[in-house]
Amino acid sequence: MTDRNRSHGVKSITASTAPRALVTPAPRLAGVWTAKVITLLPQAFPGVLGESLTGRALKDGLWQLETIDLRSFGEGRHRNVDDTPAGGGAGMVLRPDVMGRAIDHARTGMTPGCPILYASPRGAPFDQAMARRLAAGPGLTVICGRFEGLDERVIEHYAIEEVSLGDFVLSGGEIAAQAMIDAALRLRPGILGNAASIEEESFADGLLEHPQYTRPSDWKGRPIPPVLLSGNHAEIARWRQARARALTRARRPDLWQAWRTRMADAADDIEDDG
Repeated sequence: MTDRNRSHGVKSITASTAPRALVTPAPRLAGVWTAKVITLLPQAFPGVLGESLTGRALKDGLWQLETIDLRSFGEGRHRNVDDTPAGGGAGMVLRPDVMGRAIDHARTGMTPGCPILYASPRGAPFDQAMARRLAAGPGLTVICGRFEGLDERVIEHYAIEEVSLGDFVLSGGEIAAQAMIDAALRLRPGILGNAASIEEESFADGLLEHPQYTRPSDWKGRPIPPVLLSGNHAEIARWRQARARALTRARRPDLWQAWRTRMADAADDIEDDG
């Protein structure tokens, strides 16, 4: 079989109003989980996403990344992308017409219903449940904000999901975008190569992960807990579950309460079925 035959039906061809290079190092692939990123710093990508397991999966075509330079959709000779806030105030705001053109370009070739996320400190907290939802879909588009933010009309018009990594402010959304893409990617089949590691890590069952140990068996007078060296897998599982519960209860009372509520609801369901 020739290389041409192997690639037949894999590449995706779509029309676009934006100019494209005649030769591109990474052609679009059809039917592949796709992350599109609208940013003023396209050179920041793939960043850490191009390293380790996610980088290998990117090279292998298990997922694809398209960075969209917001500046190329700017206004005038200087490609302006922002303007002063209506009503006054410090800083600058990303223009709706500029961002709208970038979003329309990003949506070209995307599966209908593919979510558009905007990294924003006022957004809903990004969590493992959201990562699982994104991983199960065809991909996502992420808007990396800058300056004082994005014109509200764009958020409303495109039904953009505002998402926050935590109660702090970053200079831009690029770091947040890479974090969200990574969190979703590692849940995709074939990315990590070991499904068991996903099942046992933090938040997989609503609890923080249990402590991990490896050789040497004694380090600076601190031995590995004997149960982990016992070979008794049932005892090891019980120890790990107990430690996960204790850590969650001490460090994340919110997660602990949510986990207890789910366990109580599940027990009620079992009684009702009985």
